[in-house]
Amino acid sequence: MLDFLLPFYSWIKAFHIISVISWMAGMFYLPRLFVYHAETAEVGSEMDQTFQTMERKLLKVIMGPAMMASWLFGLLLIGMGVFDFGSAWSWIKLFAVVAMTGAHIWLSARQKEFAAGENTRSGRTYRIANEVPTVLMFIIVIAVIVRPF
Repeated sequence: MLDFLLPFYSWIKAFHIISVISWMAGMFYLPRLFVYHAETAEVGSEMDQTFQTMERKLLKVIMGPAMMASWLFGLLLIGMGVFDFGSAWSWIKLFAVVAMTGAHIWLSARQKEFAAGENTRSGRTYRIANEVPTVLMFIIVIAVIVRPF
């Protein structure tokens, strides 16, 4: 265990929450950018280039670092003993966080397709994808706060 970090528990928890909020903001916004990009921008147009810049910066400057910080501070909290390996809520949260990471990776791959001018998905696909982080957020928050299991 990482008992030497216990005096910093509140700080680690605060930074975990801050990084998760930042990550989630990007997870909600990027699919929406993809909807508009897919529906309004012709490949190679000025608007296409603007969307590409916005999407790339959102991923590289906000979402990627926020995801890594969320995992770092979350793993530190686990190391400090806040993860109850015997309770279902902990495993439900962990599963949902892994799924959120998978959604992040999927969105990152779609950004690369847009950047290469190779997007084949419709705005509807991205509207549906936009709901995934919301559902996972509900699962995570309810698992941690309500602890129904």
